[in-house]
Amino acid sequence: MRKRFRSVLLRRPVLSWALYDWANSAFATTVMAGFFPVFFKQYWSAGAEVAVSTFRLGLANGISSFVIAVMAPFLGAIADRGGARLRLLTLFTVLGIAATAALYFVGRGDWPMAVFVYALASAGFAGGIVFYDALLLDVADKPDLDLVSAYGYALGYVGGGLLFALNVWMTLSPATFGLADAAAAVRVSFITVAVWWLVFSVPVLLFVDEHRPAQPPSWARAVRGAWGELRETVHAIRRYRPLVWFLLAYWLYIDGVNTVIKMAVDYGLSLGFPQSALIAALLITQFVAFPAALAFGALGERIGARNGIFIAIAVYAAATVGAYFLTQTIHFYALAVVIGLVQGGIQSLSRSYFGSLVPPGKNAEFFGFYNMMGKFAAVLGPLLVGVTTLVTGDPRMGMLSLLLLFVGGAVLLAKSRRSG
Repeated sequence: MRKRFRSVLLRRPVLSWALYDWANSAFATTVMAGFFPVFFKQYWSAGAEVAVSTFRLGLANGISSFVIAVMAPFLGAIADRGGARLRLLTLFTVLGIAATAALYFVGRGDWPMAVFVYALASAGFAGGIVFYDALLLDVADKPDLDLVSAYGYALGYVGGGLLFALNVWMTLSPATFGLADAAAAVRVSFITVAVWWLVFSVPVLLFVDEHRPAQPPSWARAVRGAWGELRETVHAIRRYRPLVWFLLAYWLYIDGVNTVIKMAVDYGLSLGFPQSALIAALLITQFVAFPAALAFGALGERIGARNGIFIAIAVYAAATVGAYFLTQTIHFYALAVVIGLVQGGIQSLSRSYFGSLVPPGKNAEFFGFYNMMGKFAAVLGPLLVGVTTLVTGDPRMGMLSLLLLFVGGAVLLAKSRRSG
């Protein structure tokens, strides 16, 4: 087994592909999960009530996901027809990097501009994932999908966690880095994320070869033909009933996962936990998730990816109920460990399980729909938490509302095919 791990994971295309997760996970950790929720509540929404700032954050996350959710399948169809996955990956990566750096310049109290710039950065991040995910089938054979998919997530947790640890140090000791205060450190952290993302994206662009059509059409022909291909894709997906049930299940349960990632810090702040403890909990999640993601890859090979997903959904559902009863910092740390054990697993096994269902030659197009479901899920979850919190005035009820998504996802997943 160890020899097989080395022979698969150390191949240059596989390692280069996985390093992109190392690169863009800096955005997911430092910006999306870590500093943006804190800075949004305390700096860009300074003076607003807790429920109002939570609603605004949910709105920001929902808007940032909506645009790319609509665009994802169309972009995937264009990429498949023109063999342009790497070029479009580059385009969205540049957008994400530039917008992340631009967060440095958003002034105190200017929450609408923060929402706009964050939406652009998130669109670049999410759009890049459409083509990054599709390239999985260009670097890995079907028997290795679970292992390679988990490898990408594992490197992402390490890379994102390392930079996040550095950024946390910057905020705790800004004078060490020649910075005036913690706010200045957070703003500089946005720049470090942009640089990290840029540097470690280079290998995938240099060393991964996508499978191109023998005679790629022009961009104009690809755009015209994409609409017809999308219609065909809708009909094709409908013919694959297990795939349809999986996509519907994924839409619900990954919504809960994404919302936990994006709203956990805001939830902790709303309950009155200290910011330093919440950031420490995120670091715990990152480094627990690294070995856990690899372990889930091996688990998927042993018991089937679908069964592994069921296990992860059950853990998330239990964690959601547990979050309602949080009263002490140690409880938040314990919850961070539990989430870390399954976060990478549910993401990697979902991607590899879907990949095993994709018909040949439809990589980016079908992965476009896969990512569309994921991004539309990221619209519903934050808004569900935000609206529930605003209506009830209780952030605990807002977080508990996510239980509906995990239960619904499990019910629909049960209708998909039983083979892993």
